[in-house]
Amino acid sequence: MQMDPQTWKGMVGLDGRYRPHAKIRGADPGNEKPASGVTHFSVLDLWIYHYLQCIAKGNRKHYALQVVVAIRPSVKHIQAQIDLGVWEQKHMSAKVSARFLLQGMNILPSRVQQWNMQTFLEFERPVQHLIEQITKLKEVAAEGEVDVKSTMKDLEQKLAETRRTLYADLSPWERVQLSRHPDRPYTLKYIDTLSEGTFIELHGDRTVKDDKAMVGGFGMMAGRTVMFIGQQKGVNTKMRQYRNFGMPNPEGYRKALRLMKLAEKFGKPVVTLIDTPGAFPGLEAEERGQGEAIARNLMEMAQLRVPIVCVIIGEGASGGALGIGIGDKVLMMENTWYSVISPESCSSILWRSWDYKEQAAKALKLTADDMLANKLIDGIIKEPLGGAHSEPDEACRLVGLEVTKQLNRLVKLDAEKLVERRIRKFCDMGVVMKASKSAAKAKA
Repeated sequence: MQMDPQTWKGMVGLDGRYRPHAKIRGADPGNEKPASGVTHFSVLDLWIYHYLQCIAKGNRKHYALQVVVAIRPSVKHIQAQIDLGVWEQKHMSAKVSARFLLQGMNILPSRVQQWNMQTFLEFERPVQHLIEQITKLKEVAAEGEVDVKSTMKDLEQKLAETRRTLYADLSPWERVQLSRHPDRPYTLKYIDTLSEGTFIELHGDRTVKDDKAMVGGFGMMAGRTVMFIGQQKGVNTKMRQYRNFGMPNPEGYRKALRLMKLAEKFGKPVVTLIDTPGAFPGLEAEERGQGEAIARNLMEMAQLRVPIVCVIIGEGASGGALGIGIGDKVLMMENTWYSVISPESCSSILWRSWDYKEQAAKALKLTADDMLANKLIDGIIKEPLGGAHSEPDEACRLVGLEVTKQLNRLVKLDAEKLVERRIRKFCDMGVVMKASKSAAKAKA
């Protein structure tokens, strides 16, 4: 199947993903929203497909030139986070070869280019400074015959040490900032990686509409069919507007409940990925029963007769997070937060100003360590050094390993035992135990 440059350009969606040529329906970057009901594949998947065809025809050189002409107009849409589809399992060696050739043609970003594309927070300035030095040194080495190996090695060691020192003792507010990092992988990135391209998204609550802030569907993970559900924030400005910044409306929670019931019907475990600044607080959301929708989810999830694993991958704010957060195992990634209110809102209520958000973050005990110490979650998933945004693929791998481990244990329990343990776990939270009369007298 031959493709001209204009066709390739038209295959770029607003979310930076590429669609198969046979299924394109209005996915041009100029559109206000991406094509609906289209299976997602990366540009690398499509490239491999045509690359293999041209190798079979002995036309490798011509094809490489054709790809450069075809994709280069849309290079700005290609991201370092690439979700591989069906070709990953069948053509692993070809995938590696294709990735190498694409990087050689400056179509995919190299490691140094990925560093340059990163967004750094204020407290990450020391890391940014060292990365800039390494980048300049590599540019000098590329331009001349200067031997910079020893200097490069020293800088890389210093970078590793700086990262270890910097991220070893983060304040609660700094962890809140990391959870909101713009380069941090979002729900669909995790789902696509964990399901290895088998994810099939399901839409709608069968009552009002399809809430784009809440995504869900079936996918295969470690040989097991799983129902994935989570909030999606969006990877750029237009997609954030399209996804309502990850703030679901009532129909989003009703869609999530519909999918959970579907999973229960077929006996499939549920994995929820939580990343939201809260449920949408608009008037129309309240008119359609925002509180009722969340409350019903709490009740139904407590009684769901299949295993549920909940993972907080970013922000876990208030009832918006709790609406899909009742599970047999609730896990938090290292640099995330989980609280009834955000630090900024807490600061504005208590001090009538956002200036005390750092103090509020500390007082709220919202970090993963605090939540585990208070027995409100069941475990913490370590992130790569530098945070999930520094190595998204590794972060996804670590989440996948922990979720698979928990599911392997939970699927062995019968439904009655699952429900009983889940209800008991949440009922025990926040219980005040009264001291016996004898203990009170002894203390007196």
